[in-house]
Amino acid sequence: MSENLDAIDRRILRALQRNGRMSNVELANAVGLSPSPCLRRVRLLEEKGVIDQYVAVLNGPKLGLALTVFARIWFKTQDAETTNQFAETIRKFPEVAECYLTTGECDALLRIVTTDLHAYWRFQSDHLMRIPSVQSVKTDVPMETIKASRELPV
Repeated sequence: MSENLDAIDRRILRALQRNGRMSNVELANAVGLSPSPCLRRVRLLEEKGVIDQYVAVLNGPKLGLALTVFARIWFKTQDAETTNQFAETIRKFPEVAECYLTTGECDALLRIVTTDLHAYWRFQSDHLMRIPSVQSVKTDVPMETIKASRELPV
């Protein structure tokens, strides 16, 4: 897909990643187009699935969700049934902001957002460790966020 994107498409994507609420007129001015062609390009990017969705990025600490942890998960076995059962279960937990199946040392990596360390401990013991496919969980607690971005380098 990237070979089908020209410089203007990339400027549109960069601008929308920084501010998804800008009006079409503002976007057109930012990328050097008139509004009609700009809107056509945005709609085409949406139709092709290049633009997946528009979201509001929330401030966790202001919502009482001050703790982000990374949990490394090891499965009891690594067959398809185990992986599918884990994925189906983990999708149900709103505390899990991101989940990746991985190669290497662990089987899955989770980014979990919660109120504090005690709330995470309860989540781990009441939910993560009760998933039948989970053998063990190791948690990393970041001390400071240096960079957090959803922007892709287009």
